Amino acid sequence: MTAPSRRRVAAFAAGLLALTLAACSGEEPENNDLAGNRVGAMSDYAVGKQFKATEPISFSMLYNNHPNYPIKKEWLFWSELTNRTGVTLESTVVPLSDYEQKRSLMIGAGDAPLIIPKTYPGQETPFVASGAILPVSDYVDLMPNFKDKVAKWKLEGDLNTIRQQDGKYYVLPGMHQDVWKDYSIAVRTDILAEVGQPVPKTWDEVYTMLKAMKAKYPNVYPFSDRWHKPTPGGALFNVLGEAFGTHGGWGYHNDQWDPAAKKFVFTGATDQYRQMVTYLNKLVKEGLLDPESFTQDDDQARQKLATGKSFVISANAQTLVNDYRPDLSKNPKATITKIPVPVGPAGEIKTGLRLENGVMISKKARDSKNFVAMMQFIDWLWYSDEGQEFAKWGVPGTTYNKDGSGKFTLAADVDYVKLNPSGTKHLQKDFGFGNGVFAYGGRTELLQSTFSAEELEFQKVMATRQTLPVPPPHPFEDAEQEQATLYDTPLKDYVGQMTLKFILGQRDLSEWDAYVAELKGKNMDAYLELVNKAYDRYAAKS
Repeated sequence: MTAPSRRRVAAFAAGLLALTLAACSGEEPENNDLAGNRVGAMSDYAVGKQFKATEPISFSMLYNNHPNYPIKKEWLFWSELTNRTGVTLESTVVPLSDYEQKRSLMIGAGDAPLIIPKTYPGQETPFVASGAILPVSDYVDLMPNFKDKVAKWKLEGDLNTIRQQDGKYYVLPGMHQDVWKDYSIAVRTDILAEVGQPVPKTWDEVYTMLKAMKAKYPNVYPFSDRWHKPTPGGALFNVLGEAFGTHGGWGYHNDQWDPAAKKFVFTGATDQYRQMVTYLNKLVKEGLLDPESFTQDDDQARQKLATGKSFVISANAQTLVNDYRPDLSKNPKATITKIPVPVGPAGEIKTGLRLENGVMISKKARDSKNFVAMMQFIDWLWYSDEGQEFAKWGVPGTTYNKDGSGKFTLAADVDYVKLNPSGTKHLQKDFGFGNGVFAYGGRTELLQSTFSAEELEFQKVMATRQTLPVPPPHPFEDAEQEQATLYDTPLKDYVGQMTLKFILGQRDLSEWDAYVAELKGKNMDAYLELVNKAYDRYAAKS
């Protein structure tokens, strides 16, 4: 075993107090020792006030470079950001494909920039014990916009899910006002009309629809899917898992909260998970779901849709507009839409946190003379209404306009997500706005400001569904984390392998009990014991 880390020592000395103050009351420690770290900071910074450094300053930042809009030094975003805030960002540019690996290497070597964005909650955990990143929850009293949104939107429960064993959190997450859904399935509505079927509202009706399509086109797999790398069934299992009351695909994790039993159970062994697998097995067995859905490239799935070899595919709002409709443009009769997420046995519900990818801060930032100014800057850009609007839409009169009712419209020569197809310039590629490094989270009105009328109708349906409570947290101690990881990864891998075998008929569903016994042999019970022990301890302290 290694020597106790700084975090474990801190947890031993102050864990109970930190948890009680942070998890239960939502209050954060006072920061009375920052007198030497306020150079450039505003003395009157507050909600609704534009942050402007009292002298020009610069901060280093890790930059996730997206291939769809590669970084440009001449972007209006950079110059306007400096003009408004007095801050220049010095970016260490890393390709999207290498971002997570490069981030880990730089943090491990102590070479990470001060600001480390594009970090999803959970990705910070490996860096906590070393003390390389800042316990940002200790400093949110410097961030009035962040605290204001937490209070107004009642986000404390969501934040509790990212607290570590010491009661602190180490990533500043993007925060949404409401739980919202984007992914569902897209359906060829012209084929629906041809086979005399309505838009399906449940997964049982999806089955009926696929059967009708198969009857009309016996040589076609009606449903051929995409997004299987790195997680087979990533989008489909994620959506289906929620409908069946479990987790799957991108959203899969081994621990599932059972509110009736008041404990965590093993996801891949639950009856709900078995029901989901059984449903998918039926689709494959009856030739309704393409078995290649879990191995083919996205381009292959799109090609099948484009050439009439399939009629249904997983989708989100952007792929519907940017991929599928252009792919089908050679067929003037073809129409396709993303349907509201079909309802399953769990009922008309939706689940999920309102937390998005966010920002880690290097521990060395705490010693900077500009630390308070940096926290104010981050608070304004990522958490104020004004900063979020700037990051998403840009500069009024240049990239967009806004009328008295608050409606946004792109400038006449600017396009974004096909809202203004005649625009000759692109909001992301040519100006740097709508950039995933900076533009995420925020109030629902802003989120939906770039939605088409069609997508707004989709969201209107989804908004009527009941949002289930967030599962309680179960933060591990350091030694527990190491042991849980040793159990968790092979268990998750085995669930994934067996899930595909069951779905594809390579293993008969009559062997489900044997499969569960195999999970026990791979330390399923020991893993759950760790999880529930951590939950019980946290619950007792909060």
